[in-house]
Amino acid sequence: MPPSSAPGRARWLRTLHQWHWISSAVCLIGMLLFALTGITLNHAADIPARADVQLRQARLPDDLRRTLSRAATQDEGDDSRPLPPALRDWLATQLQLSAEALSAQEADWSPQEIQLSLPRPGGDAWLRISLDDGAVVHERTDRGWIALLNDLHKGRHAGPVWRGFIDVFGVACLVFSVSGLLILQHHAGHRAGTWPLVGLGLVLPLLLVILFIH
Repeated sequence: MPPSSAPGRARWLRTLHQWHWISSAVCLIGMLLFALTGITLNHAADIPARADVQLRQARLPDDLRRTLSRAATQDEGDDSRPLPPALRDWLATQLQLSAEALSAQEADWSPQEIQLSLPRPGGDAWLRISLDDGAVVHERTDRGWIALLNDLHKGRHAGPVWRGFIDVFGVACLVFSVSGLLILQHHAGHRAGTWPLVGLGLVLPLLLVILFIH
Protein backbone atom coordinates (compact mmCIF):
# COMPACT_ATOMS: atom_id res chain seq x y z
CA MET A 1 0.00 0.00 0.00
CA PRO A 2 1.42 3.43 -0.90
CA PRO A 3 2.21 5.53 2.19
CA SER A 4 -0.02 8.37 0.93
CA SER A 5 -3.09 6.11 1.07
CA ALA A 6 -2.59 5.08 4.71
CA PRO A 7 -4.26 8.19 6.27
CA GLY A 8 -7.27 7.85 3.97
CA ARG A 9 -7.60 4.16 4.76
CA ALA A 10 -7.39 4.88 8.49
CA ARG A 11 -10.12 7.53 8.24
CA TRP A 12 -12.33 5.13 6.27
CA LEU A 13 -11.81 2.41 8.88
CA ARG A 14 -12.67 4.82 11.71
CA THR A 15 -15.83 5.81 9.85
CA LEU A 16 -16.78 2.15 9.42
CA HIS A 17 -16.25 1.47 13.11
CA GLN A 18 -18.40 4.50 13.97
CA TRP A 19 -21.23 3.35 11.71
CA HIS A 20 -20.89 -0.14 13.11
CA TRP A 21 -21.15 0.77 16.81
CA ILE A 22 -23.89 3.38 16.31
CA SER A 23 -26.05 0.99 14.26
CA SER A 24 -25.43 -1.79 16.79
CA ALA A 25 -26.57 0.50 19.61
CA VAL A 26 -29.73 1.44 17.68
CA CYS A 27 -30.72 -2.13 16.82
CA LEU A 28 -29.38 -3.99 19.90
CA ILE A 29 -32.66 -4.31 21.81
CA GLY A 30 -34.58 -5.00 18.62
CA MET A 31 -32.16 -7.77 17.63
CA LEU A 32 -32.49 -9.38 21.06
CA LEU A 33 -36.28 -9.15 20.79
CA PHE A 34 -36.43 -10.58 17.28
CA ALA A 35 -33.94 -13.34 18.14
CA LEU A 36 -35.99 -14.34 21.19
CA THR A 37 -39.30 -14.28 19.33
CA GLY A 38 -37.71 -16.22 16.46
CA ILE A 39 -37.23 -19.06 18.97
CA THR A 40 -40.71 -18.72 20.49
CA LEU A 41 -42.34 -18.63 17.06
CA ASN A 42 -40.37 -21.70 16.00
CA HIS A 43 -41.67 -23.57 19.08
CA ALA A 44 -45.12 -21.99 19.30
CA ALA A 45 -46.83 -25.40 19.46
CA ASP A 46 -44.63 -26.45 22.38
CA ILE A 47 -45.22 -23.36 24.53
CA PRO A 48 -48.40 -23.60 26.60
CA ALA A 49 -50.72 -20.62 26.24
CA ARG A 50 -53.70 -19.77 28.40
CA ALA A 51 -56.20 -17.29 27.03
CA ASP A 52 -57.74 -14.78 29.41
CA VAL A 53 -61.21 -13.78 28.20
CA GLN A 54 -62.97 -10.71 29.56
CA LEU A 55 -66.61 -9.99 28.78
CA ARG A 56 -68.27 -6.60 29.25
CA GLN A 57 -71.91 -5.70 28.67
CA ALA A 58 -73.89 -2.50 28.53
CA ARG A 59 -77.06 -1.09 27.00
CA LEU A 60 -77.39 1.83 24.63
CA PRO A 61 -79.55 4.82 25.55
CA ASP A 62 -82.81 4.77 23.60
CA ASP A 63 -82.08 7.96 21.68
CA LEU A 64 -78.67 6.69 20.52
CA ARG A 65 -80.13 3.30 19.59
CA ARG A 66 -82.86 4.94 17.48
CA THR A 67 -80.30 7.15 15.74
CA LEU A 68 -78.17 4.14 14.88
CA SER A 69 -81.19 2.15 13.71
CA ARG A 70 -82.20 4.95 11.33
CA ALA A 71 -78.64 5.20 10.02
CA ALA A 72 -78.44 1.44 9.48
CA THR A 73 -81.79 1.41 7.62
CA GLN A 74 -81.12 4.47 5.47
CA ASP A 75 -77.66 3.31 4.38
CA GLU A 76 -78.45 -0.37 4.15
CA GLY A 77 -76.37 -0.76 1.00
CA ASP A 78 -73.22 0.48 2.74
CA ASP A 79 -72.58 -2.34 5.24
CA SER A 80 -68.97 -1.45 6.11
CA ARG A 81 -68.23 1.96 7.63
CA PRO A 82 -66.77 3.55 10.75
CA LEU A 83 -68.67 4.00 13.97
CA PRO A 84 -70.16 7.49 14.38
CA PRO A 85 -68.37 9.80 16.84
CA ALA A 86 -71.27 9.84 19.31
CA LEU A 87 -71.20 6.04 19.58
CA ARG A 88 -67.39 5.96 19.93
CA ASP A 89 -67.53 8.49 22.77
CA TRP A 90 -70.26 6.53 24.55
CA LEU A 91 -68.35 3.24 24.23
CA ALA A 92 -65.14 4.86 25.44
CA THR A 93 -66.95 6.13 28.54
CA GLN A 94 -69.10 3.10 29.35
CA LEU A 95 -66.72 0.25 28.47
CA GLN A 96 -63.35 2.02 28.89
CA LEU A 97 -62.43 1.35 25.27
CA SER A 98 -59.94 3.37 23.27
CA ALA A 99 -61.68 5.87 21.00
CA GLU A 100 -58.64 5.70 18.72
CA ALA A 101 -58.93 1.91 18.40
CA LEU A 102 -62.67 2.21 17.73
CA SER A 103 -62.05 4.68 14.91
CA ALA A 104 -59.23 2.64 13.33
CA GLN A 105 -61.54 -0.14 12.07
CA GLU A 106 -64.68 -0.17 9.98
CA ALA A 107 -67.70 -1.91 11.45
CA ASP A 108 -70.14 -4.26 9.71
CA TRP A 109 -73.62 -2.73 9.72
CA SER A 110 -77.00 -4.37 9.25
CA PRO A 111 -80.53 -3.31 10.26
CA GLN A 112 -80.33 -5.74 13.20
CA GLU A 113 -76.83 -5.17 14.58
CA ILE A 114 -73.39 -3.60 14.33
CA GLN A 115 -70.28 -5.75 14.65
CA LEU A 116 -66.74 -4.46 15.02
CA SER A 117 -63.54 -6.52 15.07
CA LEU A 118 -60.76 -5.09 17.27
CA PRO A 119 -57.64 -7.19 16.57
CA ARG A 120 -54.49 -6.40 18.50
CA PRO A 121 -51.07 -7.95 19.18
CA GLY A 122 -51.25 -10.84 21.62
CA GLY A 123 -54.99 -11.22 21.49
CA ASP A 124 -58.27 -10.33 19.86
CA ALA A 125 -61.44 -8.45 20.66
CA TRP A 126 -64.82 -7.86 19.13
CA LEU A 127 -67.85 -5.69 19.76
CA ARG A 128 -71.50 -6.43 18.99
CA ILE A 129 -74.35 -3.92 19.26
CA SER A 130 -77.93 -5.11 18.89
CA LEU A 131 -80.11 -2.43 17.31
CA ASP A 132 -83.29 -4.18 18.39
CA ASP A 133 -82.82 -3.85 22.14
CA GLY A 134 -79.58 -1.82 22.44
CA ALA A 135 -77.58 -4.64 24.07
CA VAL A 136 -73.81 -4.11 23.78
CA VAL A 137 -71.34 -6.97 24.23
CA HIS A 138 -67.56 -6.55 24.17
CA GLU A 139 -65.23 -9.55 24.42
CA ARG A 140 -61.46 -9.21 24.83
CA THR A 141 -59.02 -12.14 24.65
CA ASP A 142 -55.47 -11.89 25.99
CA ARG A 143 -53.11 -14.76 25.11
CA GLY A 144 -50.15 -13.64 27.22
CA TRP A 145 -46.88 -11.81 26.77
CA ILE A 146 -45.29 -14.49 24.56
CA ALA A 147 -48.14 -14.16 22.06
CA LEU A 148 -47.74 -10.38 22.29
CA LEU A 149 -44.03 -10.56 21.47
CA ASN A 150 -44.67 -13.04 18.65
CA ASP A 151 -47.23 -10.73 17.06
CA LEU A 152 -44.86 -7.77 17.40
CA HIS A 153 -42.23 -9.87 15.60
CA LYS A 154 -44.66 -10.33 12.71
CA GLY A 155 -46.07 -6.79 12.89
CA ARG A 156 -49.55 -8.30 13.32
CA HIS A 157 -52.18 -5.65 14.06
CA ALA A 158 -49.50 -3.41 15.60
CA GLY A 159 -50.32 -0.21 13.73
CA PRO A 160 -48.32 2.18 11.53
CA VAL A 161 -45.97 3.43 14.27
CA TRP A 162 -44.68 -0.08 14.99
CA ARG A 163 -44.34 -0.77 11.26
CA GLY A 164 -42.25 2.39 11.02
CA PHE A 165 -40.06 1.15 13.87
CA ILE A 166 -39.52 -2.15 12.05
CA ASP A 167 -38.41 -0.22 8.95
CA VAL A 168 -35.92 1.85 10.98
CA PHE A 169 -34.72 -1.29 12.74
CA GLY A 170 -34.25 -3.06 9.41
CA VAL A 171 -32.16 -0.20 8.02
CA ALA A 172 -30.03 -0.16 11.21
CA CYS A 173 -29.46 -3.93 10.86
CA LEU A 174 -28.38 -3.46 7.23
CA VAL A 175 -25.90 -0.74 8.22
CA PHE A 176 -24.64 -2.93 11.08
CA SER A 177 -24.17 -5.96 8.81
CA VAL A 178 -22.62 -4.17 5.84
CA SER A 179 -20.23 -2.13 8.00
CA GLY A 180 -19.27 -5.34 9.84
CA LEU A 181 -18.60 -7.05 6.51
CA LEU A 182 -16.34 -4.20 5.38
CA ILE A 183 -14.49 -4.29 8.70
CA LEU A 184 -14.04 -8.05 8.23
CA GLN A 185 -12.64 -7.38 4.78
CA HIS A 186 -10.09 -4.99 6.29
CA HIS A 187 -8.89 -7.55 8.85
CA ALA A 188 -9.20 -10.65 6.64
CA GLY A 189 -5.55 -10.49 5.58
CA HIS A 190 -4.45 -11.11 9.18
CA ARG A 191 -7.17 -13.62 10.10
CA ALA A 192 -7.21 -16.68 7.88
CA GLY A 193 -10.54 -17.96 9.16
CA THR A 194 -12.55 -14.84 8.23
CA TRP A 195 -13.83 -15.79 4.78
CA PRO A 196 -14.34 -19.50 5.51
CA LEU A 197 -16.59 -18.51 8.42
CA VAL A 198 -18.46 -15.95 6.30
CA GLY A 199 -18.85 -18.60 3.59
CA LEU A 200 -20.17 -21.08 6.15
CA GLY A 201 -22.82 -18.57 7.19
CA LEU A 202 -23.96 -18.46 3.57
CA VAL A 203 -23.58 -22.11 2.59
CA LEU A 204 -25.10 -23.72 5.71
CA PRO A 205 -28.64 -22.25 5.42
CA LEU A 206 -28.49 -22.77 1.64
CA LEU A 207 -27.71 -26.47 2.13
CA LEU A 208 -30.50 -26.81 4.70
CA VAL A 209 -32.97 -25.32 2.22
CA ILE A 210 -31.80 -27.60 -0.61
CA LEU A 211 -31.64 -30.80 1.43
CA PHE A 212 -34.47 -30.54 3.95
CA ILE A 213 -37.10 -28.05 2.65
CA HIS A 214 -39.30 -29.31 -0.17
